[in-house]
Amino acid sequence: MTAQDIAAVDPEARPGGEVLLRATDVTKHYPLRAQGLSRRHRVLRAVDGVSLEVRTGETVGIVGESGCGKSTLGRCLVRLTELTGGRVEFDGRDISALSARRLRPIRPGMQLVFQDPQASLNPRRRAGDIVAEPLLVHRYGDAAAVRRRVAELFDVVGLSTAHLERYPHEFSGGQRQRIGIARALATDPRLVVADEPVSALDVSIQAQVLNLFADLQEELGLTYVFIAHDLGVVRHVSDRIAVMYLGEIVELAGTEELYGSPAHPYTQALLSAVPDIDDGSLTDRAPVRERIVLTGEVPNPVDRPTGCPFRTRCPYARERCALERPPLTRTASGREVACHYPLAE
Repeated sequence: MTAQDIAAVDPEARPGGEVLLRATDVTKHYPLRAQGLSRRHRVLRAVDGVSLEVRTGETVGIVGESGCGKSTLGRCLVRLTELTGGRVEFDGRDISALSARRLRPIRPGMQLVFQDPQASLNPRRRAGDIVAEPLLVHRYGDAAAVRRRVAELFDVVGLSTAHLERYPHEFSGGQRQRIGIARALATDPRLVVADEPVSALDVSIQAQVLNLFADLQEELGLTYVFIAHDLGVVRHVSDRIAVMYLGEIVELAGTEELYGSPAHPYTQALLSAVPDIDDGSLTDRAPVRERIVLTGEVPNPVDRPTGCPFRTRCPYARERCALERPPLTRTASGREVACHYPLAE
């Protein structure tokens, strides 16, 4: 049995160390104002009961369609967004209900890289000052120590010290994202949540930034939660992948296991849309999957379907799917799937 086979059955044996981040039944609901004459209380369930573990040194990818709640979940994990319910533990400590004052000494250990490198940088501040800000907030040292640290961070992410005095508009998109990464690394975090960090970049630049993430993880021992909607991207950076749909995780498995034999119909449909120029004639890989086109629109998270949230678009839905909401359950193979009739089983 290979290491990957062992990891699939026993989560304790997965690559990486102890559990660094644990989310338990995390929810984030937004109350909405009543419309028209209706006084019915309406709630948008952006994240609805997500449980997830991230181990030291691994990369957990989170994928799903736009609006599925993956970015909101990422912000909840680092307490940039307050939880409606549930629990988040970082390095063995419950941070769910900590006040801003008590959370402050913990924040250096968990940082976020934002999706839009232009919108996330203050256009009125120089690049060096942007990266220095978290060092000043957390009292890294005197002015000379901060300057040395900023220069070191610029070198780590592949920028020159000549860039320190430039403003964000003077950089390319890829360079701006490198500045955002440098800012996230300033406080020596153990966990980095990357919220679609390459979606706003050209394809050629995406590869450079992804390689940078991989190099930094190896050099600094970082742990990543990597959020993306591009399954082709997340495959190359993740040890495990969580697939989200309508605020829930519907499947969680090792990367190769998930791509090789998806268990949830939604995962199967997403993977069928991933471009693949290999038709199987040049390698031993299986031929390209048949494209699965889902019918119907994504349900409104305010008025969710009864039972399984995916049943209104699922080609395999049965009567039970409309009556019972499937819990996220560990299968015999070790993966977790929220489906009454998992495909891979």
